[in-house]
Amino acid sequence: MTEKADYQEIINEYKEQVRVLKEQLNELTDASKAKDSALKRTLQKLEYTTEDLDKANTEIEDAKQSVKKPSKE
Repeated sequence: MTEKADYQEIINEYKEQVRVLKEQLNELTDASKAKDSALKRTLQKLEYTTEDLDKANTEIEDAKQSVKKPSKE
C-alpha cells in the first residue's frame, strides 16, 4: 500500500512540474510574440527611415547638380 502511495506522490509531483513548465512555456511564448512584434515595428521604422534618407540624398545630389550647372554656363 505504501508503494502505491509513493507512486501516487511521484505522479502528483510530476503533474505539478508539468503544470509549472506549461505556465513557463506560455509566458515565454507570449514574451517571444511581443518581442517579435516590437522587432517588426522597429524594422518597419528602419525601412521608412532608410527610404527617407535615400530620398534626401537624391534631393541633395539634385540640388548640387542644379547649383553646378548655372556656374558652368
